[in-house]
Amino acid sequence: CKMGTVDKQEALVVTTYGRRVDVRLQSGERVAARIKGRKLKPVCGDRVTAQPIAGEPDWLITDILPRSNALTRPDARGRTEVLAANLTLVVVVAADPPTPDWFVVDRYLSAAELMGVKAAVLFNKIDRLTDARVEPPALAEFEKVGYPVLRCSAATGQSMADLQRLIAGETTILVGQSGVGKSSLINRLTDNPALRIGAVSAKSGEGRHTTVNSALLELPSGGAVIDSPGVRDFAPAVESAQRVVAGFPEIEEAGRACRYANCRHLKEPGCAVKAALDEGAISSRRYESYKRLKRLTEKLNA
Repeated sequence: CKMGTVDKQEALVVTTYGRRVDVRLQSGERVAARIKGRKLKPVCGDRVTAQPIAGEPDWLITDILPRSNALTRPDARGRTEVLAANLTLVVVVAADPPTPDWFVVDRYLSAAELMGVKAAVLFNKIDRLTDARVEPPALAEFEKVGYPVLRCSAATGQSMADLQRLIAGETTILVGQSGVGKSSLINRLTDNPALRIGAVSAKSGEGRHTTVNSALLELPSGGAVIDSPGVRDFAPAVESAQRVVAGFPEIEEAGRACRYANCRHLKEPGCAVKAALDEGAISSRRYESYKRLKRLTEKLNA
C-alpha cells in the first residue's frame, strides 16, 4: 500500500481491536489505523507515529513512541503482554456480586506500585449492601495501607462525584474482575451513549461484531479513562521475585528493619515483616497475597 504525501504525525491510540486500532490525530480527528509489521503492538494510551495511506481512509502506524510506563501481565507462555500505557492512575474496581477476589485487587495495586503511578480501590454496587450484607473488611485493609477507597454505585449515581474528583486530569484505567460494572461507571462518567463500549448497532440491534479490547475515552472534566476487559485472574509481569515486595508498600516499609538486607520475608530469622504480621500491623491476607505473587513470579522466571 502506498503512503500519502502527508508527513508522519504523532497520534494517540484510543481503541484497540486486535491488529487494528483507532487513533486520535493532532487535529482531534479520529481515524482507523493499521499496524506496520508484526512486531509493533500498540495499546490504548500509546503515543504513536502514523501517516495516511494514499487512496484509503485508513492510516498506518509506523512506530510506538517511548512509554512513560506500561501495565503488563505475563501471557500463557510467560512472555510480557502490555495492556495499556502512559497511565497516571489505576483504579481497581470490585463489587458484590460478583464475589470479590481480593487477591486480584492486590495484584493490580502491586502493578501500580511497580509502575510508579497512583492507585485507588473502588467498591461498586454499594447500593446493594444491606444490614445482612456488611461492607467487606478488605476495604479497611486497603485504607490502612494508604490507598483511597471509594464506595460508589453506577446504578444510582451514589458518590460518583468522588470518582470524578479523583480522576480529573488523570489518565486512568479501570481494572477488575468481569461483572464489577466498569463500563457502567464509565457511562456515568462520560454521559455520552455514543462512546459506550459494546454499543448496540442501530441497524441490526445487535452488538458490534468486532470485539473492542479496550478503549480510551476523554472526560468532560479533563483527562481520560480507559475501560479494560474484565478478568478472572491477573498478575503483573515482574522482572524478578526480589521486586515483588515493591508492590506491597507496607511490607517493603517493615522490611527495612529486617536483620538481613536480602530477607525474603518468608522464614528468615529476625524478619521484621513477620514480626509486624504477628503484631497485626500487616494484614495476614495481604501478606498471603505477597507470598502467592512471589511464588508465581519465581515460577514464571525459573
